[in-house]
Amino acid sequence: MATQREQRRGVLLCFLAAVLYSIGGLCIKVIPWSGLSINSGRNIVALMVIGGYLLAVKHRPKFNRWVALGSLCVCGTNMLFTVANKMTTAANTIVLQFTAPIFVILLSAIFWRKKPGRLDLGACAVVLLGVLCFFVDSLEAGDMLGNVLALLSGLSYAGVFLLQDLPDADPISSVFWGDIVSVVTGLPFLLQETEFTPTALTSLVILGAFQVGLAYILLTIGLRTTPAVTACLVSGIEPVLNPILVAVFYHETIGPLSLVGAVIVVGSVVGYNVLKLRLEPQTAS
Repeated sequence: MATQREQRRGVLLCFLAAVLYSIGGLCIKVIPWSGLSINSGRNIVALMVIGGYLLAVKHRPKFNRWVALGSLCVCGTNMLFTVANKMTTAANTIVLQFTAPIFVILLSAIFWRKKPGRLDLGACAVVLLGVLCFFVDSLEAGDMLGNVLALLSGLSYAGVFLLQDLPDADPISSVFWGDIVSVVTGLPFLLQETEFTPTALTSLVILGAFQVGLAYILLTIGLRTTPAVTACLVSGIEPVLNPILVAVFYHETIGPLSLVGAVIVVGSVVGYNVLKLRLEPQTAS
């Protein structure tokens, strides 16, 4: 059982990780490369950071079927998020990825036979309404595929959280191997890029060192002493801060219907976790 001080430290680390994640949309937008090229390049930098951390703490990367599956989820999340950012707005991408907790409910029901309650089903229905707002808006904007990829990144991100609680899982090892797969799959595209401007290279280093490398390290440490519900609430800063940074520095905005969808998705996910947190003590008693 973690002490109160350890829990506060864990919450702070999860919050800092969410802040670092939120710079991803802006940095991806300013790099004039394809999404796969950016994902490969940033993970080269991230591997240096994560590899250095593993050496410092003397943690040898593990490999088993659950770590392998987790690494595919990490790779899928990174790749889909980056490519989606190039095909739709940063706001659409991050908010649709924020549907991950709803996918956790659905996947838990399918694979772990955890029957969802009324609150779970209600949250899924409301989030689905918000997601539909994005897709109706995308019919006019022409970024339907980007929204689909962003939604799939939410599905793969849910896998990251589900697999970390299994007995043989090792989250940091999944991140390490997932980053390697990301580098290899995108390397052919990266080698074809020609615009290696100072802005592009600086943004790439920031993405790899902070938005992927340091953020994942902080998150894996923070989750050791932070309840999943609390971590999800804290991560709510990301879908708010991410589009704000892009709007201020890149002047990208979203349509009115997508804005409504964003409010519905973020509000329902945060509201679901608050209600879940309040109902748990009553259920336990």
